[in-house]
Amino acid sequence: MATPAAAFQELMNGVTSWDVPQTPVPCELLLIGEAAFPVMVNGQGQVLIAASSYGRGRLVVVAHEGYLVASGLAPFLVNAVHWLCLSPGAPVGVHPSLAPLVSILQEAGVQAQAEAEPGEAGGVYCTNAYSSTMAETLLRFVKRGAGLLIGGQAWYWATQHSHDKVLSEFPGNLVTSVAGVYFTDTYGDKGRFKVSKKVPKIPLHSRCSEDFSGDQQALLEGLLELDIRTGGVPSQLLVHGALAFPVGLDPNLGCFLAAAHYGRGRVVLAAHEGLLCAPKMGPFLLNAMRWLSRDQSGKVGVNTDLKNLCPLLSAGGLACSLESRLSGEMSVYCCKAYGGQEPRELQEFVAEGGGLLIGGQSWWWASQHPGRSALASFPGNLILNTMGLSIMPQTLPQGCFPTPTPKTRGYHFRRALSAFQEASSMDKSWLARLDLDVKAFLQIPAGGTPAYASLHRLLRKMLCQASLPAVSKSNPVARDSREASLLCLATVLAHSGTDCSQLTQGLGNGTCQCPVEYPITVEINGTNPGSGESWLSTGLYLPEGHSVEVSLSEAATSAGLRVQVGCHTDDLSHATKLCRAPVVTQHCCVDQPQITIPCLWGGLLYVIVPRGSSLGPVPINFRGVVPAPRYRRGHTSKEEWRRCLQGSPAPWGELATDNIILTVPTTSLCSLEDPEPLLRLWDDMLAAVATLGAQPFPFCRPERIVADVQISAGWMHSGYPIMCHLESVQELTSETFIRTKGLWGPVHELGHNQQRPGWEFPPHTTEATCNLWSVYVHESVLGIPRAHAHPALKPSERKKRIEAHLRMGAPLSNWNVWTALETYLQLQEAFGWEPFIRLFADYQTFSALPTDNVSKMNLWVKKFSEQVQKNLVPFFRAWGWPVQKEVAESLAGLPEWQENPMGADLLSQE
Repeated sequence: MATPAAAFQELMNGVTSWDVPQTPVPCELLLIGEAAFPVMVNGQGQVLIAASSYGRGRLVVVAHEGYLVASGLAPFLVNAVHWLCLSPGAPVGVHPSLAPLVSILQEAGVQAQAEAEPGEAGGVYCTNAYSSTMAETLLRFVKRGAGLLIGGQAWYWATQHSHDKVLSEFPGNLVTSVAGVYFTDTYGDKGRFKVSKKVPKIPLHSRCSEDFSGDQQALLEGLLELDIRTGGVPSQLLVHGALAFPVGLDPNLGCFLAAAHYGRGRVVLAAHEGLLCAPKMGPFLLNAMRWLSRDQSGKVGVNTDLKNLCPLLSAGGLACSLESRLSGEMSVYCCKAYGGQEPRELQEFVAEGGGLLIGGQSWWWASQHPGRSALASFPGNLILNTMGLSIMPQTLPQGCFPTPTPKTRGYHFRRALSAFQEASSMDKSWLARLDLDVKAFLQIPAGGTPAYASLHRLLRKMLCQASLPAVSKSNPVARDSREASLLCLATVLAHSGTDCSQLTQGLGNGTCQCPVEYPITVEINGTNPGSGESWLSTGLYLPEGHSVEVSLSEAATSAGLRVQVGCHTDDLSHATKLCRAPVVTQHCCVDQPQITIPCLWGGLLYVIVPRGSSLGPVPINFRGVVPAPRYRRGHTSKEEWRRCLQGSPAPWGELATDNIILTVPTTSLCSLEDPEPLLRLWDDMLAAVATLGAQPFPFCRPERIVADVQISAGWMHSGYPIMCHLESVQELTSETFIRTKGLWGPVHELGHNQQRPGWEFPPHTTEATCNLWSVYVHESVLGIPRAHAHPALKPSERKKRIEAHLRMGAPLSNWNVWTALETYLQLQEAFGWEPFIRLFADYQTFSALPTDNVSKMNLWVKKFSEQVQKNLVPFFRAWGWPVQKEVAESLAGLPEWQENPMGADLLSQE
């Protein structure tokens, strides 16, 4: 089928107005899935004409059969028949109930004739939506490659039958629903009609899709709780379709069981395949099978990958069989969500009335495919997205949860977003959930798919009308506020590829707004022998609200390179207040020769090279960016540095060596006339860091320290990059400050990055052993003794800690932070730094290291004792370490440590 945009132009060619007859009362059409799109929408946003495709054929659906015989709509009706006819010259048949349509078409030169049933494949058939006996014939007619023009309304049928049965039993829906178009019992407004120039928006919310309480009740019949502690870690589920609904929810509205109507069929989704095979889930699974099959008998096929499901179903009296794949005679099929079967095959099975029970998680897939969206590419989502369900890479805690109350299971993504759009008051739990759901939904590629693109357009309009809050340190917003949600929505909308440049207007952040037009080429080193991915600075900056165009050779697109915009990588989603948007960075896989990356907040540009890459030098072109201040020790001259600072439009810049990169505001760089002495000192400190940690130097990848207006934890925190507040910039960039005052905090974080699990005993040493690097750097490089490097290391403070620890009986629970550090300092003061350096090197060669604290502590006792050739068992036991008898016996032959500062004399004094 042609794209919806192209199809819409064909259908609307020459149509300048909607001359709609006033007597017929149409019904609203409900659109779901990825194929359906609106053609005519009234002033209330209701869809009254829609088009879609199914199999090899096409459909045009009209909300009242009276529209099909209205001469005022002749231009559109003729266009519709031409678009539906996939085989030129094929016959056009018209049901006798629509006799006037024959004349309308013949007058336009279309060879149409009245026929009681559709003719040969490839032609077009026009009919009303009231014949249930013809439903199967019409479905096969379209699926084989024909066109169907069908009109009707369902509100009268609902008064004669049941409002609850319209979507599933109204005759027209037995045909059109397979293509994602439903007649509803909702009256369509006849007041105003506008001829759109492009595909109109699909409404966000429809009244007919609101109540799934009966379905939820059937699926939860007899259940008081849902125990999902089955051993597997579940993903969170996104329920986004108009006919999809949650079934199992945790207290935070995280969904782990969901279901949906799709076409004539149904689907039940579990957030981990283990939920489909767990005996404790047996009652739910039996309910699900009855709901999927509509209590009708039929063959139930269970994929061989779910063989443990069969005994659960058999025990409940349901016959089933193990099958290697889906087959036509099945009424219900059960499988995992990890691929192995064509998505379209499963979608058509459900659309034509089948039931699908499916389960899986996507977090593992996401961990193995960095830079790719699970919503867009995970195999299960290629099946489920169009059904209004998706599996998110975020995990859920396992637990036993009560079945949702009517209030909690009333949450739905579309309903919540509609309330947010109207600025209605909303429960904070709904608001928090909505942020997560929008972020996930917008990762589904919109492309030209109206079901997704409509929501993008709605969000963009909503954000432009609301305007983004100018959040800053002086003007923070509460995390659970509407303002914070607007920041989140804007960020993810921009990340989805939507042009959001107008959203940044008026924010007044003082950031760069003037990208250069010409491309800038940067050559990066695509070889990365290190153990982690490597950030490579480009020296370029993308202004906020703009997009960068990236181009590189075809050969480089398979190397797993990514482009990242921004280095302020902390996610502030859990902060109580926000001084900036929670997420301000963006990254994208460079798997095509040319890509465009939008970023609402702008930022410095980086190329991320995966570990193990051997690509070598790679030239990459960037367009839409500006140069940023960047000083590279050994490469940048003083004159070049002066020039790049003059009038630089980029608000952030970098000071770089082969071992450390400092990212700070440009305003903090302007007074730095010659960065060379400062960076030489930094290299000396990093050399000391490497020496103590027995690491190669220069580093395989430089450490990074990034200043930010707000970070996710503490005054600083470790990681890649190390994050600090803007208030720390002065100490990072002043050689005089460092040499006179020291640099405890940043080196403390560098020490965190040197910690290794084999000799760490969390939580005791988490904030202790990292300080070994602070002491070592201050004394060996800066000449600042430990007693002056930090107030906690004054002799009097150290003495008080030892005494307090011993008075308590040296409990291990008290052995942490400064108290724990004291143990290592006493060893260092007695034996020097060399035993530590040698031991840190040895640990890198050990295999099968223990993982529990007791075993790891005993290994350290043994190895350090062997390093210094002293029996240190009494020393460690005095500190409260749980030294095992066998370790003590193995070291009994070593000389006693006579100078033990924790010896018997000290202990007796206490």
